Amino acid sequence: MLGTVFERFVENSPISVMVRGTLERVLGAEPLNRWYERTAQKQYTRDLLFSTVYDLMSQVVFRIKPSVNAAYRDHEADVGTSVVSVYNKLNGLETYTAAELVRYSARELTPLIEQVGGERQPWLKSYRVKIIDGNCIEATEHRLKALRQVGAGALPGKSLVVYERAQGLVTNVFPCEDGHAQERSMFGDVLQTVEAGDLWIEDRNFCTREFLCEIDDRGAGFIVRQHEGLPYEILSSLRDAGRIETGRVAEQQVRVQDAQGNWHVFRRLRIKLDEATRDGDGRLYILRVSP
Repeated sequence: MLGTVFERFVENSPISVMVRGTLERVLGAEPLNRWYERTAQKQYTRDLLFSTVYDLMSQVVFRIKPSVNAAYRDHEADVGTSVVSVYNKLNGLETYTAAELVRYSARELTPLIEQVGGERQPWLKSYRVKIIDGNCIEATEHRLKALRQVGAGALPGKSLVVYERAQGLVTNVFPCEDGHAQERSMFGDVLQTVEAGDLWIEDRNFCTREFLCEIDDRGAGFIVRQHEGLPYEILSSLRDAGRIETGRVAEQQVRVQDAQGNWHVFRRLRIKLDEATRDGDGRLYILRVSP
């Protein structure tokens, strides 16, 4: 039905055909436009379809084109509106819609990955491992040209991103348009997504009393590098726990009190590194609690 050219691709490059078919099913024009109509809260479609804007941005993200304007010039006849309309659509895109696009694609792709047996071996069985980190465009050249020499000028936005290794997907994102805001101001939104059985891997910026204790209260676990500002009490002395590839490990129990006065008991690991980190640290302290 699709002709001999398609059959050749199926025979000689079946993986690329499968990938293209999967992406068309999830992120093709029709499903994307239907999703957008259900999701957008303020914007609406008049002449410029969301799928068209998505296609133009994809060419920039994948470095096929250097800019949205360059992508538009190559497809001007297909777009059907002015480049000003394209930029107006992009400028008005809600952060909620952008975040929901990430969640939507993860929801749609996860069962497909499971169906074809594409999941990776879990690091820890019975746990849903989620890696969270902040993302911020900090380099001056990424700011608006007029503001690059202005120290008090507006900064680009930032986001917290959740990656699940088992599926190899970014499954959630928490964007913030205020470039001056701290990552910790978004922790409340992240905590609303924590579920029993999760195991969160985080850097030390996430090591706050409120964040760790709330994860524990929700029946989830975490592994986080200890922040020096975290208040805690030692319950047991350090005892040797053997060697790992990069150093020697000792462990102890500590407890942290939450805002309601409840105590949470965590494991505290000290790793004496064979070689110091790039920041000159010879010892690392890791806090852990299992769901």
